[in-house]
Amino acid sequence: MEQLFKLKEKGTNVRTEIMAGITTFMTMAYILAVNPSILGDAGMDRGAVFTATALASAIACVLMACLANLPFVLSAGMGLNAYLAYTVVIGMGYSWEIALTAVFMEGIIFILLSLTNVREAIFNAIPTTLKLGVSVGIGLFICFIGLQNAHIVVASSTLVSIFPFKASMTDGTFYSEGITVVLALIGILLTAFLVIKKVRGNILIGIIVTWGLGILCQLCGLYEPIPESGYFSLIPSGIFSAPASLAPTFMKLDFSNILSLNFLSVIMAFLFVDLFDTLGTLIGCASKAGMLDEEGHLPHIRGALLADAVGTTVGACLGTSTITTFVESSSGIAEGGRSGLTTLTAGLFFVLSLFFSPIFLAIPSFATAPALVIVGFFMMQEVVKIKWESPLDAIPAFIAIISMPFMYSISEGISLGIITYVVLHLLAGEAKKMSPLMYVLALLFILKYVLL
Repeated sequence: MEQLFKLKEKGTNVRTEIMAGITTFMTMAYILAVNPSILGDAGMDRGAVFTATALASAIACVLMACLANLPFVLSAGMGLNAYLAYTVVIGMGYSWEIALTAVFMEGIIFILLSLTNVREAIFNAIPTTLKLGVSVGIGLFICFIGLQNAHIVVASSTLVSIFPFKASMTDGTFYSEGITVVLALIGILLTAFLVIKKVRGNILIGIIVTWGLGILCQLCGLYEPIPESGYFSLIPSGIFSAPASLAPTFMKLDFSNILSLNFLSVIMAFLFVDLFDTLGTLIGCASKAGMLDEEGHLPHIRGALLADAVGTTVGACLGTSTITTFVESSSGIAEGGRSGLTTLTAGLFFVLSLFFSPIFLAIPSFATAPALVIVGFFMMQEVVKIKWESPLDAIPAFIAIISMPFMYSISEGISLGIITYVVLHLLAGEAKKMSPLMYVLALLFILKYVLL
């Protein structure tokens, strides 16, 4: 392990890495349930999508571990799967086979960009201040996701508000929805206490204990599953299960519309979102882990980007949407994960999930929400490194920070942060401080808003 992953050099050990890998997997295991549901709405076989998602994730994780030796875990990206199902297939009327072909083409383009240093150059061109802003913004974003997943934050007449406990007692939803909100809040406090006491594995322990409390509540009648409303049993329906066949989705690509303008616009949309979501995640997680060098560069980033690109290409062939680096990787980093062994461990659990799917599919979102909230706390700490005394650099970072949670998009935070950075530096006569590539990026982002 030491020879493969250089653990001592990275200041870690096998136990820490395995614990970090399990933690990351637990915080993102929801994708194994959510992705088949979303792509199933596009007409795809849900069982085949489950198998494809697990296999593509495992392959991408192995590539990340071998090519980059970094603790970044990959799977089918949220947002990109919804874009495929609800915009490309249901909205634009394309078949899911054509949509998967767009994902496949995106992966091929990314492989070429990764091999020719284009994606690496983009990463290196982004100023350190913006990278710090992206890290903090991602922290707020995933904290917000955790609060939403647990229904602590809900939609209201004021856009969002805290869960209405009194109303839930009146309308009878407390014992399905309300109790899970209470459990999530308990889980946040428990995980925070474990962090304060510096208990190893605090985030993973928080997930398991919160889930265990939920099971006790179900056994005592305090939690009542209502499957038709999305509140399922917290007790696994079994232990083992045979993997579903890949046949309904394997290699079902359709190149008949590849030269149409609409098809090209679909590919461009996938490219933009995936490129900058991935770069944003790498920037945020690497910043938090202290992996960036003095110039703000990430060693072995080419291997990381290549793993992402190959994972997307393989995933499309197997029958799933774009594979991308998950922001939940920061939960494993918070546990001390620093090498590819973290990623390899998560990849192994994706393989195991094929045979133990009843267990992994039973992990509720309210149990993983505390992990996302606490990880948001850890990533928020990077905000002190931003030079707030220099508004020229700090304001673009601030724009990136607030854009991610408020616009629910990592890529939007990066794009608006870069546009703001370039415009303000031009107006201030400080254009020489910027890489020429920043002008190109700003122009491309402006064109994206105009054309896509």
